[in-house]
Amino acid sequence: MFQIGEFSKLANVSIRSLRHYDKIGLLVPEKINTETNYRYYSAKQLQAINKIQKLKEIGLGLSVINEILSSGSDVKTIQSHFAIRELELQEELETITQQRLLLESSLAVLKENSAKWDYHIIKKEIPKRFVASVRDIIPSFASEGVLWERLYGEIMPQQAQFAKEAFSMAIFHDEAYRDADVDVEVQVALKTAEYDSRNGIAFKEAPEVSVASVIINGSYEQMTAVTEAVAIWLENHEYQLNGPMFNIYHVSIATEPNPENWVTEACFPIKEENHEV
Repeated sequence: MFQIGEFSKLANVSIRSLRHYDKIGLLVPEKINTETNYRYYSAKQLQAINKIQKLKEIGLGLSVINEILSSGSDVKTIQSHFAIRELELQEELETITQQRLLLESSLAVLKENSAKWDYHIIKKEIPKRFVASVRDIIPSFASEGVLWERLYGEIMPQQAQFAKEAFSMAIFHDEAYRDADVDVEVQVALKTAEYDSRNGIAFKEAPEVSVASVIINGSYEQMTAVTEAVAIWLENHEYQLNGPMFNIYHVSIATEPNPENWVTEACFPIKEENHEV
């Protein structure tokens, strides 16, 4: 028989851990002197402590280890817990892989332009919603205000009720970049679509869409840097574009004349990358 200090050395386990194992019933001393309260362990208990340490290395919790040992190391019990742990490790590996990719992309962005570090890109869902919409070819992006004037000029007389989250957005439908005669749609979310569609204004239901989203503080001059950062994010997270990008205006020129105070959410519709050749 070995006192707890001696057993601790033989087992390479701290006295504190042995006392904890005793407390939770995982490894109870072979004998406890009732007068001195000294704990004594037997040589055969080294086999049990070795099993405990091995199972801990796999990543199993003490409660699970206790269940396995209490079952007499039943094969089916062990297989069940090993299978669960394998799934957990796969999920952990995926998380670590994504974190590594994010780290690599962040380093790449920092090397290219330290300002891009300010752009935090996330995947999110823009929900299905009712909208008032107008789409037209306008001379340039700077002419977008004309569409907003047309939209509000129609919905205000109809006393349209805005949704709790307005999702005031501009959608850029051109398949390739154009610096003139651009295809733009502006939308605002409403509580219902039950209004009269007329004068080019449509009331409809807009579908849910998955997007890579990034908040831009300040003027739109940052868009080139933003799209570069998003492109890196898409490659590293294995997504591809899935429709026209759009901007959601949280604070815009409509309410704030100072561009430094504008808040725009640039959204890039995405889907998982297709690896088929």
